[in-house]
Amino acid sequence: MTSTVSLDRAVTDPIGLITDLVANAESKLGSEAIRSVVTAVAGGRAKSRNLAKALAARPAILTDGRSPAPRAVGDLLISLRRAGASAISPPVCADCGKSLRSLQRQAQDWYCSVCVKETTECASCGNTRRVAFRDRRGLPRCSMCPDHDDRDPVTVIHTVISTIVPGADRDVVAEALRRSAPHRPHYRQRVVWALEENPRLLTGEGHLAPHRAILRFIDLLHEAGVPGIVRPSCPRCHRVVRIDKPLDGQRVCRNCIAKSRIEECVRCGARREPATRDDQGRPLCPTCLITDPANLETCIVCGKSRMVSSRTADGPICPNCRPLPILLCSLCGHTAPCTLSKLTGLPRCGGCRQRQAHCTVCGRLRGIHSGTADAPICGPCTTPDAALWRPCPTCGHAERLHAPGPCPRCTLKQRLHELLADSTGSITPKLQPLHDALAGSERAATAMNWLSKGIVSTVLSDLGSGLRPLTHEALDELPEGKVIEHIRSVLVATEVLPKRDEQMVRLERHVKDLVTSHATAEGRKILHRYATWHLLRRLRRRSRGKEITHSQLAVARQHLRAAVYLLDWFEERNLTLATCRQADLEHWMTSDDVRLRREAGHFVRWARSQKITHDLSFPAERWNGPSQPMDDEARWATARRLLHDEALKPEDRLAGLLLLLYAQWPAAISRLTVDHIEATDGTVRISLGAVPVELPAPVAELALRQAETRRSHAVLGRSDSTWLFPGGQPGRPISAWAMGERLRKLGIRLAEARSTALFQLAAELPAAVLARTLGIDITVAVKWQRAAAGDWGAYAAAISRRNSS
Repeated sequence: MTSTVSLDRAVTDPIGLITDLVANAESKLGSEAIRSVVTAVAGGRAKSRNLAKALAARPAILTDGRSPAPRAVGDLLISLRRAGASAISPPVCADCGKSLRSLQRQAQDWYCSVCVKETTECASCGNTRRVAFRDRRGLPRCSMCPDHDDRDPVTVIHTVISTIVPGADRDVVAEALRRSAPHRPHYRQRVVWALEENPRLLTGEGHLAPHRAILRFIDLLHEAGVPGIVRPSCPRCHRVVRIDKPLDGQRVCRNCIAKSRIEECVRCGARREPATRDDQGRPLCPTCLITDPANLETCIVCGKSRMVSSRTADGPICPNCRPLPILLCSLCGHTAPCTLSKLTGLPRCGGCRQRQAHCTVCGRLRGIHSGTADAPICGPCTTPDAALWRPCPTCGHAERLHAPGPCPRCTLKQRLHELLADSTGSITPKLQPLHDALAGSERAATAMNWLSKGIVSTVLSDLGSGLRPLTHEALDELPEGKVIEHIRSVLVATEVLPKRDEQMVRLERHVKDLVTSHATAEGRKILHRYATWHLLRRLRRRSRGKEITHSQLAVARQHLRAAVYLLDWFEERNLTLATCRQADLEHWMTSDDVRLRREAGHFVRWARSQKITHDLSFPAERWNGPSQPMDDEARWATARRLLHDEALKPEDRLAGLLLLLYAQWPAAISRLTVDHIEATDGTVRISLGAVPVELPAPVAELALRQAETRRSHAVLGRSDSTWLFPGGQPGRPISAWAMGERLRKLGIRLAEARSTALFQLAAELPAAVLARTLGIDITVAVKWQRAAAGDWGAYAAAISRRNSS
């Protein structure tokens, strides 16, 4: 019986378990030699685990070589014998017991070449013999009864094609037939028989082909320019793509095969094609397979449990931490982490690898492969190789096509028309800007991947067919989530929907739900007054027509929730704001279960100003300086690393330096635009407040590089966006939370680093200058100046007492 430890190790360390089991049975080979053989045979993660489980379940197979067992076990036995293992048994035939040097399997058993042959009645002589081949009707024949066809296959197939295309070149037909099934003359004969029986396979009915080689033969004739030959389309989705998967007697594309295999994942409930199955045979989707903890390993760089991108002598490395060499980019001239171009062999940085520009040779908007940043050259103009850059059958432009079919741009246009067209087959004028923007997206593959998400295609199809009105209110009826918000942002960016303050709408919806859910009518009335005529009104006045930030939304929510908590506590004790006394309020303030105490004071002071209560007093907390000690040495050490470490991303380095040197909070950094950076007479300035700040040379270079090479991950990540740090939604900057996370990954403690920078700047600059240059309120600048100008020893003692308490 296999132990639980062995089963666990078969999942976590299959190579090590197999090596140990083999080493226990074989003493002639060393552990390093055994591990080398095991690594070569075990292959990927799933195969190595299955092999480890099979050997852990029955280790005796290493010495007796008997099946049933997976194919990988037989391959391991053969490889170990070839490496010189003497105690390891070769695989033996399950029928006659003969030792095998190669495997032929039936189910989980392996046999020698004599025992594995299928025996049945020959369709010609009637004797029960081994099947040598099958005739043109698919009936079995023995080796003594071949299906003679003395005709030349090329002559037969050329005659068939000549009835469709008179004057077809016989040499072209012969070469296409040879390449359709190389080294398999009998299989080519089957192709000839099938086309002779049904010539319509060559003119559009290729989806009925009984053999896959027929589709290959049609593609070769089409590439050779033989007129009249029609590449077949998928009978289900009607796309002209590769169709070599059999389904219900037809050949369909890979996407339709995936749709026909859809099952519900037992973990997340998603309906997708299973990527694997668990121990009970239940389906698991690709996402659950990737995120399965058993498939994750601890990265030696970041220390997080993630997928493995590469393995080193020290351990695995995740995709985010995969090291890239620091080289001089051949396009932009910057020293940065680079990869080598497959076309030119020259280094390209990440920004140039993703950036698209108009080629100076052909004028098309494409990815840059050579040239310079000022004179870019696309791939086909860099290496005009006909075998590499094939013309798209739809638009005719040279593209790097990995499979027969249209280029990604044409495929995207076709998919957009399918989604956005109405019952008449035309796209309404309201949705035409969306179609044009997505079809003209710089990254067609990204747009196609976005459209492939089920809810995206469903929503766009409903909007195109008219089943769902093209309004914000119609989208509000859908379940909230990031996907719906991204769809809305795309519609707004293309001006299909009018722009609105989404954070304010979200806050108004939250206020409505929270107020209506309160238990008492009096409480609902007070909460409505407080939220509508105080919180929302003050927020609109402060925003001055601009969109509110997520931080402002969170603060307003906290104030409203604090009011709800306090009113609920009053209600449990049969109290109201009018009947509550100071002693009751102080009893709540000193209780253990007090949430949002400071925000509740804001509500109480508002209620007193509105004369809802008269004798309640809730003093405001006065800010007495930063709550954390200053660590100026760590701040400057981090700043030096950001200035000189070329392995870090330029945008992360710039954002970190703005925080460390100029005390900018992530919310302020994320909303910077290229207009805030001004370069005149060799001097670079950035406008953080009313007065621009001159940047030193290293920071200025990073700012100019970011303004030049900034890139959004959005579907419509166009270069005309003015945000200095574009976000994941088109036309919007990176969120303050995402910016903070990127800075935290650099090892920066946001609050402590900002306090240290602001403390030092307040000690060197007057409050008025500090407010104008950093963009902070004058009252905040005055408070920081008072804190920085006080006695340092007294301040340090106060901090020490505060931390000890």
